[in-house]
Amino acid sequence: MKKRCVIILIINIIKTIIYGIIEGITEWLPISSTGHLILFEELFWKNANESFFEMFRVVIQLGAILAVIVCFFNKLNPFSPSKDKLAKKETWEMWLKVIIACLPAAVIGLPFDDKLDAIFYNFITVAITLIVYGIAFIALESAKRPEPKITDISTLSYKTALLIGAFQLLALIPGTSRSGVTILSAMLLGCSRTVAAEFSFFLAIPVMFGASLLKCAKYAKDIIDGEIVMITLNEGIILLVGLVVAFLVSLFAIKFLMGYVKKRDFKPFGYYRIVLGIILLVYFFIERM
Repeated sequence: MKKRCVIILIINIIKTIIYGIIEGITEWLPISSTGHLILFEELFWKNANESFFEMFRVVIQLGAILAVIVCFFNKLNPFSPSKDKLAKKETWEMWLKVIIACLPAAVIGLPFDDKLDAIFYNFITVAITLIVYGIAFIALESAKRPEPKITDISTLSYKTALLIGAFQLLALIPGTSRSGVTILSAMLLGCSRTVAAEFSFFLAIPVMFGASLLKCAKYAKDIIDGEIVMITLNEGIILLVGLVVAFLVSLFAIKFLMGYVKKRDFKPFGYYRIVLGIILLVYFFIERM
């Protein structure tokens, strides 16, 4: 019996490592982490404990968010001794823009997040949004656009930040890709690819932290109320492995994207989204034949 438990734990750790790799890559590239994870869950983690798995998704996301903080720590830190008074002022202003951009998600998004997940977290919705936004990326990059007016976050206006935050509400529909929709909207509003990607990363910190903390609080309340049991040692190991893997892979994914956008456009991500969306649709219909 003990040997069987060890084998199950090892198998779950391997699954967790793969899951963490997928999350670390897809959370930051504009290809929808949900689209990839829903397929992985369907194929390899179909019978997981749903209450624990909700917590698992939260912890994995926290690992990804920590990577943003590490990658951009100096840029995000208004107290950095290497910054002069002007640079510190610009950092505070950048955080104010991030907070303003988060307002739509905080006021409208958070109250409906779980309800929308319950309705739309399925193959059909995810596949359609993957394809629609894939086409949007290709169309945007194919269109003749004027030179971007906003080439640094310091020149991003508060109004533009709020509009990007409003567009971010579209990401409440699974498969949209939070990074994808914020990057798209920022580019449409005159931002360069670099500014669009950076602001998308910064915007993720309070949005994803806030959503994660709410879900952690709900999980803790359910434990106190006796609706679910405490996390076991094996589950704790799985959570830790997932967090670390998502963190490490996210470091590479973020650095890759920031290097990529300086030289190339987002068309390849658009084509990839369309292909993945078609695969999900085909899988869905085959499963139900």
